[in-house]
Amino acid sequence: MIGDMLHEAWSAMGANRTRTFLTMLGMVIGVGAVILMLAIGQGAQKRVEDSIASMGSNLFIILSGSVTTGGVRLGGGATPTLNAADAQAISELSSVSAAAPMVPGSAQLVYGPNNWGTQVTGTTPSFLTVRDWGLSAGFPFADSDVRSATQVVLLGQTVVQNLFGDEDPIGKTIRINNSPYTILGVLAKKGQSLDGRDQDDTAVVPVTTAQRKLFGTRFGGSVRFIMAQADSDDAMPRVEIAINELLRQRHRIREGAEDDFTVRNMTAMADTAAETAQVMSLMLGAIASISLLVGGIGIMNIMLVSVTERTREIGIRMAIGARGNDILLQFLLEAIIISVIGCFVGVLVGVGGALAVELLAGMTVLITPISIITAFAVAAAVGIFFGWYPARKAAGMRPIDALRYQ
Repeated sequence: MIGDMLHEAWSAMGANRTRTFLTMLGMVIGVGAVILMLAIGQGAQKRVEDSIASMGSNLFIILSGSVTTGGVRLGGGATPTLNAADAQAISELSSVSAAAPMVPGSAQLVYGPNNWGTQVTGTTPSFLTVRDWGLSAGFPFADSDVRSATQVVLLGQTVVQNLFGDEDPIGKTIRINNSPYTILGVLAKKGQSLDGRDQDDTAVVPVTTAQRKLFGTRFGGSVRFIMAQADSDDAMPRVEIAINELLRQRHRIREGAEDDFTVRNMTAMADTAAETAQVMSLMLGAIASISLLVGGIGIMNIMLVSVTERTREIGIRMAIGARGNDILLQFLLEAIIISVIGCFVGVLVGVGGALAVELLAGMTVLITPISIITAFAVAAAVGIFFGWYPARKAAGMRPIDALRYQ
């Protein structure tokens, strides 16, 4: 019986091919738009998550604070109030896995005929742990290099590409501000940070080398800022409190006085960025879902027209013994066929559109099975829902009224 009804539904749709095609087109556009928008939104969300992951996990950045001199209040970081000993003390706190002092600056790197200006950071071996940053080649410098202020360097991928091309840089000597430095290792690729900066455009040297030989400092042992990593997410609040208490004690800041440092919770900032990206992804999906509603309304309109056109046919069927449920199922099957075929084609259009956007626009898109299944299921449900009313209207006709319909 179902087979006969399916055949009849297919025949009825084939008799009005143009109208059936236009009805399906609404579902095709709706499903395709939802999949495309979700792919773009989830791609943007993945880019943010990748940028967050590249920073490292459970991070704090401790900056030198502002100070007041002669009534003039200087900005944050204007006076070096932090030193390498502060970083060592922070690393010894409970629930802190590592801490690294940072002395950043810009320098020109030269190898043979090639040169490249980049960010050079003086730090300790703990930097690689704090940033979850491995090496793609070579090995890191050691604590002994920090104690001796050895002229060694780790290079980022962008610097290696611009100075060496395809040549192996390990063991080679480059000049940084006209002084020779031996390349010990090459940092693994990190990509862009949240602010769009190329993290691979960098060089890393021992902190004492940066302080004494590369950039110099007015205050012995001072550093620009400190990066610290907590053991876990749960430990972040108490680690932040412990860092504040420790530095106030070390810097002899009396009660009620302002801190001469600032502790920033990078995980909280990253989580906010991730939540924003997720909300944008959901908004794109919600906006695209409106087209599904429009497609469903289109199915209802066409099915109502079909019921009106076939009123006498309905009356004849009922007169020869068809029940109301048979008429209901007949018209509902037509709505289901239109919805399902439209959804299937819409999936192909959405996936193809997302791949085209990635190829032509260079955007990151993320097509997930759950987005395809959700779009298909919701679209099919919308089509069936809007097809129910016309089918119910047809099933509720009185045979005598249907036969009299002109």
